[in-house]
Amino acid sequence: MNEVQATVQEVKLPKYNLTEEQEKKLILRHYRALLKTLRGKLKKGDKEMVRRAFEIAADAHKTMRRKSGEPYILHPIAVAMICVEEIGLGVRSTICALLHDTVEDTDVTLEDIEKEFGPEIARIVDGLTKISNVMDTNTSQQAENFKKILLTLTNDPRVILIKLADRLHNMRTLDYMKHEKQLKIASETIWVYAPLAHRMGLYNIKTELEDLSMKYLEPEAYREIAQKLSETKRERSRYINEFIKPLKEKLKRAGFNFDIYGRPKSIHSIWNKMKKKGVDFDEVYDLFAIRIIVYSSPEKEKEECWKVYSMITDEYMPSPERLRDWISNPKSNGYEALHTTVMGPQGKWVEVQIRTNRMNEIAEKGLAAHYKYKEGSSEEDRFDKWFAQIREMISNQDTDSVDFLQDFKTSFLAEEIYVFTPKGDVKMLPVNSTALDFAFAIHSAVGSRCIGAKLNHKLVPISHKLHSGDQVEIITSNKQKPTEDWLKFVVTAKARTKIKDSLKEEKRKIAEDGKQILQRKLENKGTTFSQQNIDELVSFYKLPSQLDLFYNIAIKQNDLKELKEFTVNGGKLELSRPQKTITEVKIPEPEARPAPKKDSELIIFGESSDRIKYSLAKCCSPIPGDDVFGFVSTGKGLIIHRTNCPNAARLMANYGPRIVKTKWAKNKEISFLTGLKILGIDDVGVINKITNIVSGELRINISALTIESGDGMFEGTIKIFVHDKEELDELVNRLKHLKGIYEVQRLDAEDTTLS
Repeated sequence: MNEVQATVQEVKLPKYNLTEEQEKKLILRHYRALLKTLRGKLKKGDKEMVRRAFEIAADAHKTMRRKSGEPYILHPIAVAMICVEEIGLGVRSTICALLHDTVEDTDVTLEDIEKEFGPEIARIVDGLTKISNVMDTNTSQQAENFKKILLTLTNDPRVILIKLADRLHNMRTLDYMKHEKQLKIASETIWVYAPLAHRMGLYNIKTELEDLSMKYLEPEAYREIAQKLSETKRERSRYINEFIKPLKEKLKRAGFNFDIYGRPKSIHSIWNKMKKKGVDFDEVYDLFAIRIIVYSSPEKEKEECWKVYSMITDEYMPSPERLRDWISNPKSNGYEALHTTVMGPQGKWVEVQIRTNRMNEIAEKGLAAHYKYKEGSSEEDRFDKWFAQIREMISNQDTDSVDFLQDFKTSFLAEEIYVFTPKGDVKMLPVNSTALDFAFAIHSAVGSRCIGAKLNHKLVPISHKLHSGDQVEIITSNKQKPTEDWLKFVVTAKARTKIKDSLKEEKRKIAEDGKQILQRKLENKGTTFSQQNIDELVSFYKLPSQLDLFYNIAIKQNDLKELKEFTVNGGKLELSRPQKTITEVKIPEPEARPAPKKDSELIIFGESSDRIKYSLAKCCSPIPGDDVFGFVSTGKGLIIHRTNCPNAARLMANYGPRIVKTKWAKNKEISFLTGLKILGIDDVGVINKITNIVSGELRINISALTIESGDGMFEGTIKIFVHDKEELDELVNRLKHLKGIYEVQRLDAEDTTLS
């Protein structure tokens, strides 16, 4: 079998084989380590409460094991440890972390917890408890669960902080899970939990979640970058010491109390930069950042950070466009720092971050540290405003949970931009926001009547994307009203919700006509306009609601001719002949994409050897050898995606029940269309060399070849038919070794589809 196996599964995991006595000692050792970490936070009676929570959890989970074979209780203890040590939470959060899985997985009830620890802890544990009822396969249990957590988050942010600790420990121990489970959990993590950790100011946790997700979703790239970071560690250390030596001397002479050190960038951020800039590992210039932490009094913080900045730029030349001032204007998650990029020795760009000890604690511990420094202040801060916006969004309960999760992600987890009103007031919006988002941020009525905007005194359309520093004046008209098209370019949850509400209201008005038409038709048929008869027709036309039925009748999409198929029995509508029943097929068999030699490639699902047809996703064009999964779509049957497809994380995070475990069957007779992008120097005979390798040496069929050249460079796109990833990798490798070729990249998008 030419099966695709993730490299993460190749690791031989140690077998768990402790005796009962050894287990008890292990659990006790972990529990004592937790108490030791809590030592400075324990007040009178706290130690007894923590011990009681530990005893309840240990007893409730006593028969349970983790996938690794170790006792389950080690997981809640580890989550509690992360809460205290890495997030900076206290005793109550420790108790909640110890109990976080008891209500979902054991006989312990919320009432038991409330009786023992009070309503506050019971409320947090409730927020952490997953929804156990079975969800429709078209909606996501994860999205529903997430919505429930957010409801609690706005009242008590500790819920989300403990949830992040829980997810971090699960990711750290993911090796023991089956490969398909690893992919699903890693996708959820990269899709929601890493951005959420970032939004809560937990940069270390966000970075680790991203790296751990990449380990399972992009195992080859992860291993390659990790190896290269390891190989260049000594060289980097030498360079960091050379860079910081003159800065240390200057800061000491100026009398600063400070720490200065270099830290490597995360594997995920290096990989992102390689993709975004289209460069190799060796060409990523900022593989590390220098951090300077100044121990300063609150009143002197700004002044001292700028003094340090001045000393750095006296020593090294800065890049003016790379200055980031988050001291004058902190991020909405509380992050404060000065970032600058300077030209260091050997012509290398180096990023330098300047913070005070208070700013550093907020950057490391996020929300928990932020509240610690806010104590005693009644002023509404950015976190409070953020929670208020989420509360407003959640109050609209009509939203489908997957739509809700998507809106939440684009609206509340994205980086922010700062946009000014004509009077100079600042509005914080997610990146990619448009003039229309800004209009809704001012007021719902302004958004609904918006017809255009003046951006820095120039007229722009409502769909114009805004950038930080833009000054925007909204132009309105009383004749304007929201349309369906508006949903295509707004990103804020507020704008989307208000537009949908307005469209629904419009739909209700039109539906009133349909309601009256139906009422007359039913009376003519000699029956009543009853809820039972309406439900019968909603079911007959397979519509989601009675509003859709009335609306469709009003716009003549359903003309009610089918009423003649019904008879009236005691005032009730009944079908005079049975309706055909359609059995839903779990995995439909659509036509596969045409290949040169056969109609469809065969694949194997799960552990069985049933062979069925499928179609390949146009967004990532998978070929045999790629790590893949199947997605049961509505209307298009089974679609095969690569696990590193741009849409993979969203699909696996949101539609778990519709993901199918998929493997390639070996079939060397069939070719698959894929494409490569080639960049290089426009030299004589370069095209001939490329086609010679493709067609001559490797005997690969070319579907299309386009070359654009200018200024001594060329960019080429070649579409080819290959049998599997092995063959493609061999071709990429050969092309990269050609003189004058700088870059060979696989095309992922729809560029590879045949016209």
